[in-house]
Amino acid sequence: MALKFSNKQVEEAELDVTSFMNLMIVLVPVMLLSLTFTQITVHEIKLPNLTPSTVSANEEPPQLEVMLTSKGIDVYYPGNVLIQEIPMKKGDDNSSSYDFQRLSLVLQKVKEQIPDKKDVLVLSEPGIDYQTLISTMDTVKSHKTVLAASMVEVELFPEVSLADASIK
Repeated sequence: MALKFSNKQVEEAELDVTSFMNLMIVLVPVMLLSLTFTQITVHEIKLPNLTPSTVSANEEPPQLEVMLTSKGIDVYYPGNVLIQEIPMKKGDDNSSSYDFQRLSLVLQKVKEQIPDKKDVLVLSEPGIDYQTLISTMDTVKSHKTVLAASMVEVELFPEVSLADASIK
């Protein structure tokens, strides 16, 4: 039995990708807009010098201290002299939070008095959460201000040391 093949040409089916391309044209920008861009900031800190120095106490430079407590923020300079006590601010829903704007204003006034000082010691009580500590470090390092119609960041006390408030 012999098979006969015909020489009829079979038309290839044409693939219509128009609807798929329309979907991609819409889908790609939507996916790009929904991306979450993150910013990672690294805080350089140094440990405070807790060992007794060989230099006498009179020659040691005075220390600016910012203490985080459960009641608020205390600013000391030099050492044990309280400059400002910043209580927790109450929110609309009876929640309380730290007043970092007021802390920034206090530190700006301190910086005006001692412009050459660059170091600060941030003390925290046990139980202070991590985000509060990071927000405090951001606040003591710099503040934003408008200069010549643009927002600039002005340095306050960039050399941050961390310590436990119980050592004070």
